[in-house]
Amino acid sequence: MADQPISRFPLPELAQLPEDVRQRIIEVQEKSGFIPNVFLALAWRPDEFRAFFTYHDALMEKETPGLGKTEREMIVVATSARNQCQYCVIAHGAILRIRAKNPYIADQVATNYRKADISERQKAMLDYALKVSRHAEKVNDTDHQRLRDFDFSEDDIWDIGAISAFFGLSNRLVNMSSMRTNDEFHLMGRVPREK
Repeated sequence: MADQPISRFPLPELAQLPEDVRQRIIEVQEKSGFIPNVFLALAWRPDEFRAFFTYHDALMEKETPGLGKTEREMIVVATSARNQCQYCVIAHGAILRIRAKNPYIADQVATNYRKADISERQKAMLDYALKVSRHAEKVNDTDHQRLRDFDFSEDDIWDIGAISAFFGLSNRLVNMSSMRTNDEFHLMGRVPREK
C-alpha cells in the first residue's frame, strides 16, 4: 500500500523546505519513527503548514483538569468519523488507543460513541462536539449547561468546540486532497511496539 500517492497535490522535497518546517518534520519522524503523511502533504504551503500546526498544538498538546489529552483525541476520532475522514480516524485513533491504553476504544468511538465503553461525561462531551461539527448554528445555552452539569469549565467547553471546528477544517482538507494514511498507524496501540 505504501506505493499509493500520499496526496493529489504536489509533495515537496524535504531538503527544499524552509528550515523551521523541515525541522518540525524531522522532530516528528524521530519521535514516531516515520513521517506522518499529513506533514508532507501540508508542507508544500509552508505558511499554512505553520498556521495549521500552531493551532493544532495549541488545542491538542495541553491538558486541563477537565479535559485531558485522551478526551481531546476522542473528539477528533468521533467528529472525523462523522465527517468521513479516513486519515484522521485512523491516525488519531492510533493516538487515542495509545493515550487511553486501550486497543478497542478508537473503533468504538469512531463507530458509535454512544455505545462505547466511555463515561457519560465523555458521551456528553462528544454529543456537543458532534453538534458543533455538524450543526453549529443550533448550539444553544442548554448545550453549554449540560456540559457545565458534567463539570466542564468554560475553557473546556471552548476547547471541545474549537477541536471539533479545527478538525472539521482538517477533515475537509484531507478529503479534498485524498490524503493517504500511513500504514504504520493501523497497528499502533493495538500490538506491542517493537523495540
